[in-house]
Amino acid sequence: MKSVCVLGMGYIGLPTAITFAKYGMIVHGVDINQKIIDKLQSGEIHIEEPGLQNIFQEVLTAGNLTFGTIPVTADAYIISVPTPINSDNTANIDYVVSAANSIIPYLKPNALVVLESTVPPRTVEDHLIPILSQSHLRIGEEVFVSHSPERVIPGRLLEELINNDRVIGGINEQSVEMTKKLYSCFVKGKMHSTDATTAEMVKLMENTYRDINIAFANEMALIAEKIGFNVWEAIRLANFHPRVNIHRPGPGVGGHCIAVDPWFIYEQAPNIAKLVHTARLTNDYMPNFVAEKTKHLLEGIEKPKIAVLGLAFKGNVDDMRESPAVSIIKKITEFATVSVYDPHVKENWNSKVDSYEECLLNADLLLLLTDHNEFTTLSPKYASQLMKNKIIFDTRNLFESKAWVEQGFDVHLIGNSSLATLNLISNLSNA
Repeated sequence: MKSVCVLGMGYIGLPTAITFAKYGMIVHGVDINQKIIDKLQSGEIHIEEPGLQNIFQEVLTAGNLTFGTIPVTADAYIISVPTPINSDNTANIDYVVSAANSIIPYLKPNALVVLESTVPPRTVEDHLIPILSQSHLRIGEEVFVSHSPERVIPGRLLEELINNDRVIGGINEQSVEMTKKLYSCFVKGKMHSTDATTAEMVKLMENTYRDINIAFANEMALIAEKIGFNVWEAIRLANFHPRVNIHRPGPGVGGHCIAVDPWFIYEQAPNIAKLVHTARLTNDYMPNFVAEKTKHLLEGIEKPKIAVLGLAFKGNVDDMRESPAVSIIKKITEFATVSVYDPHVKENWNSKVDSYEECLLNADLLLLLTDHNEFTTLSPKYASQLMKNKIIFDTRNLFESKAWVEQGFDVHLIGNSSLATLNLISNLSNA
């Protein structure tokens, strides 16, 4: 295989296309968003990822990578499009269906189609194969199909694309072997063979495990607020046990994977997936809790202003997909003026400003929602000179509390209660 057509130029598809091109493949990247294609064709990437722009320039100069809004004939096709959830928490595979339909006119005998998008179990068997069958090529004999879910995180995409193990789930043995051969041009991790449906479940189980672990940490944080202990210290000490690894609590769970994938499992077996469902409800509740506690901390202040640090769902990335910060900001604007600063997010956003100064000026409360490294350099003394009232609510345990207290700040950390918040927790739990 010498040529690859990658459908979907998002956070996974674009780095995948660039990596294939770097390692000698002729790659065509496809996206239905003309603005994205125009930007890529002009030599600029539209996502933030360390080192990606430099490699992008290399492969463009070498002539190994082209872009367009429609596919081309290739030896292999990789579908890496979004799979969001609908408002009722069911899976939306419309992009997968559309991508599969778009390649039918270009399929040729011995073509390989790899679905990388995270999907509900049996998507390959029940949706992808019937669509590809419309090509009138024999599935498993003339067109080979597999599912190999991405297993990388923003901020480390290039490293993990190459070094992480991959799960290869094919519809038959030849599909598996062809997929292994395709990825072997750059993958250094081990490639594990299985069937397509098992591969679909592997990715969902990985992210659901993390969601459940985070839900446990968040539940412990709420209990800490209720009965009065520091959950961060308790988790730190508990994790010294050789068989314990409790994740960190926070303002909620974001990103396109952990906040979404558990619902794909629940949708298939709602009467059985009780633990999965409870974890989702717990993590989805956290933005409400953060907003209500923020409101409580502002009691007695007329026309309050809140300075929010962070829009992205995690630190040091520009990804806002399913970010709890977005949900929280919408809620707190109901009772306060809000100013938002995020040095990574370039997307326009209501109340988003371009500097600490604009964000903190005359603010009554500083609400930290994303743990960007840049925020650790914020000077408590400088912040105290800008703000009107000195209240901090740190939902990520990022700030060094002692330094802020020394500057006269009233510091609140999620999962580390003060007596003032105990009644609030009681009221919320009763509700």
